[in-house]
Amino acid sequence: MSTVEKTDVRATAKWVRISPRKARVVAEHIRGRSVPEARTVLAFTQRAAAVEISKVLKSAVANAEANHGLIGDELLVYACTIDEGPTIKRWRARARGRVARIRKRTCHITIRLAENPKANLRRAQSAKAQAEAAPPESESKPKRRSPAKKKEAAA
Repeated sequence: MSTVEKTDVRATAKWVRISPRKARVVAEHIRGRSVPEARTVLAFTQRAAAVEISKVLKSAVANAEANHGLIGDELLVYACTIDEGPTIKRWRARARGRVARIRKRTCHITIRLAENPKANLRRAQSAKAQAEAAPPESESKPKRRSPAKKKEAAA
């Protein structure tokens, strides 16, 4: 039994200065979508995390095209994970000599792309349709020979 090799491409942005909780809201919108659809969703999302996630998506598509020879628009956003990064701790002065902690949270954004099975089906169907539409070679016109080759064939 042969196993089907699944191409998995990923890109990661680390230590992004956005709260992971806020970034996960945007990440939910693009999981399972095709790359062109995900780009459109991120372009019209009015959250700061959408800009950072779109940069990572662009990088993942570039990785797929450059390293694996895939077509970027035929890929699927297989997974989009937002992991918690280190928290930068700061202090702010409060009343009566006290302080309040300020937590500046960071996150790691990882996007994994996979080949879209629907795109593969469409490509196979279009190749089959083109093969059926093309006339067989026996029915096509004979190729013109040069005068020198005609003499060789006659001899």
